[in-house]
Amino acid sequence: MRESPVKRHPTVGVRVGSVMVGGGAPVVVQSMTNTDTADVGATLSQVAELARAGSELVRVTVNTEAAARAVPAIREGLEAQGLDVPLVGDFHFNGHKLLQQVPECGEALAKYRINPGNVGRGAKRDEKFATMVEMACRHDRAVRIGVNWGSMDQELVVQMMDENASSRQPLDNDRVIREIMVISALGNAQRAEQLGLGRDRIILSCKMSGVQDLIAVYRELAGRCDYALHLGLTEAGMGSKGIVASTAALAVLLQEGVGDTIRISLTPEPGGSRSQEVQVAQEILQSMGLRSFNPMVVACPGCGRTSSTFFQQLALDIQDYLRRQMPLWRGYYPGVEEMSVAVMGCVVNGPGESKHANIGISLPGSGEVPVAPVYEDGEKSVTLKGERIAEEFQQIVQRYVETHYTPGG
Repeated sequence: MRESPVKRHPTVGVRVGSVMVGGGAPVVVQSMTNTDTADVGATLSQVAELARAGSELVRVTVNTEAAARAVPAIREGLEAQGLDVPLVGDFHFNGHKLLQQVPECGEALAKYRINPGNVGRGAKRDEKFATMVEMACRHDRAVRIGVNWGSMDQELVVQMMDENASSRQPLDNDRVIREIMVISALGNAQRAEQLGLGRDRIILSCKMSGVQDLIAVYRELAGRCDYALHLGLTEAGMGSKGIVASTAALAVLLQEGVGDTIRISLTPEPGGSRSQEVQVAQEILQSMGLRSFNPMVVACPGCGRTSSTFFQQLALDIQDYLRRQMPLWRGYYPGVEEMSVAVMGCVVNGPGESKHANIGISLPGSGEVPVAPVYEDGEKSVTLKGERIAEEFQQIVQRYVETHYTPGG
């Protein structure tokens, strides 16, 4: 893949288990389970699924003592499967107690997520926050200080809203809310540093649900600090709405060089796979030229010249085939993730697009001669005919990988 023209916002690198976040490292994809963490089997299964889908960090809810005690067993189960994906503990309200009651939980986690708005109030808040930071220092763990607009520090909200109301030129409420979030994130990060947590152990986030709000708050945050930043809408939504909203917000920020790790917070359909959010995150980064995860399939949308659904099915089958093969190819054929495959439906753009791809096929459209030329590196290599075009093209793709990417295993 060509080098991205994006100039990354400089941030301090943070080591989270085996993964580097910030400091110029590639943007990291992460996700979160939706199982009851106390159910070791169900949570282990989902973490493994997300890790195999490409999630480089996986966050789990730690809300009860049973959940905290399950974390080491989940970590052990992952290691038994050869998965070293770092686990992030999502703490709200009682994290200070759980980390003290179950120190092995704090040891098994690679990062703690602290929401300043849900730690407590007044002196108790300071004490609870300090306890969690001290536990992070003890175990040498990273911390994400994650401010959410749905659970902000109410004392800070009241204070800053009152100050704004009495100002000669008061700001509108949306701008005040965004400023509160930035102040909360930076203030708590400074407090964590005062307590002994290094800058190379701190990641910040200011997550909102509105696209324009998210863009505005992260631009402000990035302009006022060099901490590593986690991006994502708080609640992106379901289906196409969630995908579009997340892409619209994150693409703008990533193009401006803002963001070191991302999560796409999609609401899955009942029984739907949680790994869809991993796939969307990867496709955003790959489409922008920031990272490569899987070979890209270029396919035309179809028109009146392509009344047959054959090319659509072939494009789907090839895409599924490439995803299935990648766990095998990734370690053996370095660079294969940058390969492009074109599956085109007719002669209008088919040959041209196929020539631009590493390997491509131009299928016959309605009324065209039932032949399908295949192009490899811009040159026609073979013409497929008959009922086995799909199978034969898949074999050609496999052979192309074997002959064009040097085995590294």
